Amino acid sequence: MYIAVPAEILGIILPLLLGVAFLVLAERKVMAFVQRRKGPDVVGSFGLLQPLADGSKLILKEPISPSSANFFLFRMAPVATFMLSLVARAVVPFDYGMVLSDPNIGLLYLFAISSLGVYGIIIAGRSSNSKYAFLGALRSAAQMVSYEVSIGLILITVLICVGPRNSSEIVMAQKQIWSGIPLFPVLVMFFISRLAETNRAPFDLPEAEAESVAGYNVEYSSMGSALFFLGEYANMILMTGPCTLFFPGGWPPILDLPIFKKIPGSIWFSIKVLLFLFLYIWVRAAFPRYRYDQLMGLGRKVFLPLSLARVVPVSGLLVTFQWLP
Repeated sequence: MYIAVPAEILGIILPLLLGVAFLVLAERKVMAFVQRRKGPDVVGSFGLLQPLADGSKLILKEPISPSSANFFLFRMAPVATFMLSLVARAVVPFDYGMVLSDPNIGLLYLFAISSLGVYGIIIAGRSSNSKYAFLGALRSAAQMVSYEVSIGLILITVLICVGPRNSSEIVMAQKQIWSGIPLFPVLVMFFISRLAETNRAPFDLPEAEAESVAGYNVEYSSMGSALFFLGEYANMILMTGPCTLFFPGGWPPILDLPIFKKIPGSIWFSIKVLLFLFLYIWVRAAFPRYRYDQLMGLGRKVFLPLSLARVVPVSGLLVTFQWLP
């Protein structure tokens, strides 16, 4: 029995899987450049086959499960974490009309799916039947949830400016001026919040635990560990999509020039996504890791009040001058 997979779904999944594989290589190369090293350069020309070698090693390793673990939940947790990052791509347009589905609730769907990622981490920690994994899962879940409120308030600020529309209409509303120019502080807060929610440096506390005892994934090996690893990088690519759509104008060219208009919108979108991914990597290479209390304090005492305080003056300004969309 064969299951027919539409070409549109393959067009989303295959580039994302390839992007995840080579994003790992790109991160290692960029960090090596920052630290004046060569990085991977043995497997293939310039190390281009390194992702294939790493994937083959993880696939061939023996999967080991703790004898007292809940086998079904233990195996499904990494699968759920990785699959959620794939499902959320359905509402992210790469160009006008180049999207699987573009409903008016696409923004709500996107961030609802991204919020579900915390369940994979909690299930992984609980099903391992290990106190270290369970405590690590609780800390990771608290970190991810603590920044979601400020992210919601930031998105309310953007939607007040462009109107409650689907993703394509939000991009078209930025033809005159990008939202990221008048809302640049909001862009900075959104980017830092996404770093924290995707467990990226300098907020990679789950990864810091792996250097001592390990966090929620301490009991995982082989492809279970790899799926958690791939889910983190797939979430990186996923979250650069909303950053590109809401702030630097999406797929329209940077300048309204005839030569730039000849370049497809999907290329411009990819360039902007790559710039945000480079910022992800550069931040990891440049900034030291936060302590856990500093991380939670930044979200609770700084970002939450600032994002809430930003909604009031922006909405008041638009109402006063009758600039509401």
